[in-house]
Amino acid sequence: MPQSGVLDQLPVALRPTEPVSAQATDAFDISVCIVNWNCRDLLRDCLESLRQQPSAVSWEVIVVDNASTDGAADMVTRDFPEVKLLRNRANVGFSRANNQAARLSRGRYLLFLNNDTLVPAGALKELVHYADAHPDFGILGPKLRDPRGTIQVSYRQMITVPALLHRTTLFRWTGLFRRHYLQCRRQFFDPDSTREVEVLMGAAMVLPRRVFFDAGMWDEGYTFGGEDMDLCYRVGRSLPVIYHPGIEIIHHGRASTRQHPRFASTNIPAGFVRFLRKTKTSRIGLLVYKCVVTIDGPLQMLANGWQFLFRRFFGQAGKARKSLRAFKSSWYFLANGLWEFWKA
Repeated sequence: MPQSGVLDQLPVALRPTEPVSAQATDAFDISVCIVNWNCRDLLRDCLESLRQQPSAVSWEVIVVDNASTDGAADMVTRDFPEVKLLRNRANVGFSRANNQAARLSRGRYLLFLNNDTLVPAGALKELVHYADAHPDFGILGPKLRDPRGTIQVSYRQMITVPALLHRTTLFRWTGLFRRHYLQCRRQFFDPDSTREVEVLMGAAMVLPRRVFFDAGMWDEGYTFGGEDMDLCYRVGRSLPVIYHPGIEIIHHGRASTRQHPRFASTNIPAGFVRFLRKTKTSRIGLLVYKCVVTIDGPLQMLANGWQFLFRRFFGQAGKARKSLRAFKSSWYFLANGLWEFWKA
């Protein structure tokens, strides 16, 4: 395997690419693949939790750093020398960086793990044991809890145009498409039952090595947003996507998104459009969705701005900060993401 120090010296486009191999390897039971961008402290906590795993199974950890400027990559080199590190000179996006990690991996299973997670002791062992006992699955996802212990919605159904339209200011107050939205997001969520699902949250997903490579890996046409739905959709056409609550992982939830609202708000809408297009949404449906979202952008920004002023005036500091984040996200989308949204 090339050393990260060598790869660091080359631009991303010129780096040697190891051959993609779907062949199972017994070098490790599971390879943990983590993509990071400017989340040094979250990444440190995540890696520390992985370091505490018992040795009942063998694992490796691969971190691909997307040109962080907060010292995250140096922290990994200094404090976690056992971790395989690849530094990119540019932010190449979530999908491409995950594929880079997968190409460097040598495990029978691949665990794609967000950097804002904590893995309880024994969780890797339980994931491997469950996977070995159920060899016909396509993707396996654990139960997710936030650091306070609250259960997160860990799976959902595929998004649709009506469900997305309900999220807009234009339609939410009317109640139109509310049923579609609830059905997509959480209506059938049962946190305590192992079951086949349509979409797992991308915070923690396990795939057998061959399944991942045979499915075509992560779609690198996504920059950030929609890629987890896409992978579940492609794998789920031939193999079950399984939610298993007997294994739990702690997930801060949208921590990276909140730290980088400009990046998230300009890429997620385009990712949703790409997914809708790939799943054969009609041209008319896509056009209606794009037009509504474009018209809705200024309305959302105005509503969030008034909400911020109201909450600030009445001393609701926490809620005011939330409104300000939403206001900025709307502005970033209109100023920087609208072109990519229409191009997608």
